[in-house]
Amino acid sequence: MHEQSNRTPVLQFRDVCLTYHTKTGETLAAQSMSFSVYEGEFIAVIGPSGCGKTTVLSLAAGLLKPSAGEILVYGKKPRRGADCFGYMLQKDELFPWRTVEENIFLPLEIQHNRSPEAASKALSLAEKYGLGGFLKHYPDQLSGGMRQRAALIRTLAAQPNILLLDEPFSALDYQTRLTVCDDVYNIIREEKKTALLVTHDISEAISVADRVFVLSARPARVIASHTLGFGGTVPLKRRESPQFSGWFETLWKELNL
Repeated sequence: MHEQSNRTPVLQFRDVCLTYHTKTGETLAAQSMSFSVYEGEFIAVIGPSGCGKTTVLSLAAGLLKPSAGEILVYGKKPRRGADCFGYMLQKDELFPWRTVEENIFLPLEIQHNRSPEAASKALSLAEKYGLGGFLKHYPDQLSGGMRQRAALIRTLAAQPNILLLDEPFSALDYQTRLTVCDDVYNIIREEKKTALLVTHDISEAISVADRVFVLSARPARVIASHTLGFGGTVPLKRRESPQFSGWFETLWKELNL
């Protein structure tokens, strides 16, 4: 498995195991899971349905504690609610009774940090990425793509270093998904964030990631890591590349071993 050993990881899983305990018994969700993510990387995690892809994000963010092994964030154990993480969900989860502007300010209110400086930075992000004319609109007045862009700006308003993306395009129709995928990719690159995306969509993973981690069926572990080699090529252009079909075939085979 290729690792960039000359650099310090911002996120590292070391032989992580996770066991769920219920009234009926135990379920081993992750076993000996190891990988590293480096600053500025866009990582995609794919795996069979039900393998625990979202669990990876919960472990990274400190929402779940591993049963064994170790998780390090900037060389330290993560803590629940750490400010270095921003979480983007499958649905935009914008509050319908709040305007776009008020939704974007929500993380600042949670952090008790709605200072003029923080608010100004959040609004400048909205202006920069095409939401300036929609700040007084309510979510139901926006298209699905605009709502998801607003959700990303809301996530970025808290100024996280690492973005955790939980299938953020899955609720969109196919055409909108392609456009929003390009938007989100460009914003994350422009803002120089590190991103960890979990997705069931192989094409989506290839179109955005620097590296792809392939998980096994439960109990999940990393069975392959691939450096795709597209450089800064945007998602829609990657899909037109001759390399695209080759990577798709490779990842498809690994998911169906």
